[in-house]
Amino acid sequence: MSNNPSTSVTPSHVTISSYHENGGISFFWSWSYWSTFLLTWVVVPLIQGFEDAGDFTVSERLKTSLHVNLIFYVIVGSIGLFGIILIIMMHRHWSRGLLGLAMACSNTFGLVTGAFLLGFGLSEIPKGIWKNSDWTIRQKVLSHKIAKMAVKLDDAHQELSNAIVVAQATSNQMSKRDPLRPYMNVIDDMLTQMFREDPFFKPQGGQLGESDMDYDTDEKSMATLRRHLRGATEEYYRYKSEYITYVLEALELEDVIKNYDRRNSSGWKYISSFRPARTGNFGSLCDTLEFFWRCILRKQVQKGFAVILGVMSVTILLAEATLLPSVDLSLFSVLINSVGKQEVLVQVD
Repeated sequence: MSNNPSTSVTPSHVTISSYHENGGISFFWSWSYWSTFLLTWVVVPLIQGFEDAGDFTVSERLKTSLHVNLIFYVIVGSIGLFGIILIIMMHRHWSRGLLGLAMACSNTFGLVTGAFLLGFGLSEIPKGIWKNSDWTIRQKVLSHKIAKMAVKLDDAHQELSNAIVVAQATSNQMSKRDPLRPYMNVIDDMLTQMFREDPFFKPQGGQLGESDMDYDTDEKSMATLRRHLRGATEEYYRYKSEYITYVLEALELEDVIKNYDRRNSSGWKYISSFRPARTGNFGSLCDTLEFFWRCILRKQVQKGFAVILGVMSVTILLAEATLLPSVDLSLFSVLINSVGKQEVLVQVD
């Protein structure tokens, strides 16, 4: 052993170093856990409620968000209180107190939710990719989605038209000296901006109900009108975006099938119906490469990717199903044990 004090390490030094290291890890773990907990259950719900609120001032929107989330917290708290009372009645005691019980419940909720989502993804993702590689099946799926989305888009268009007609009628009957007129001007600006961004939108079939003209009674009713109009607008444009996406995908798939069927006459070049023909020295080469990718290779790549994901799903299920038996059948465990203590390879596995 060296006599140099700078190189000697005593057990107390090791203990102190280990204590500081574990204390630092514990601090960062607690900080990340509770910060994520607060973001999930407090900050994010308040922000979502604030964005969904139709009030006209920051304070009122914050109050509405607090009110909506308070109802949710009361419901969840009542369920949690019922669980605690049930545990007390069953004479079950937890060693780490109420805080440990809350952390255990939170972790259990996350694990159960993750298990359900994992079970869905293990089967649906490989199966969906495999089915999408078949052009005939994909055409049928897209036709069904387009028809279904067309119905939703029509309903959303009707709902938005009704909301616009109600807002315009409310604005027309409200005088300029009305105390609620400033709030109505905000709603009018929303309509003006919407028509400016989408000049082709035309309200159709908007009808007034018996209680549709009761929005001009107080500030809260005006906030309800604004929230209703904004919600109907977001829903319409969301369905419109999905509908356009499915239609374009169906047209592109039809284009691919046509190019494959006439490959001999076109010289194995991809001729798109959505863009002009390529020109230049490399135009013909790019058309050929695009044909091979869209009409031949992409289908095989999708099938291969589906097979890989299917094998991974079977591997994960096998690992989960053989946790208790003494025989280790987990491929991931075998890979980790095979690399020994090489940290880099363990992280890669």
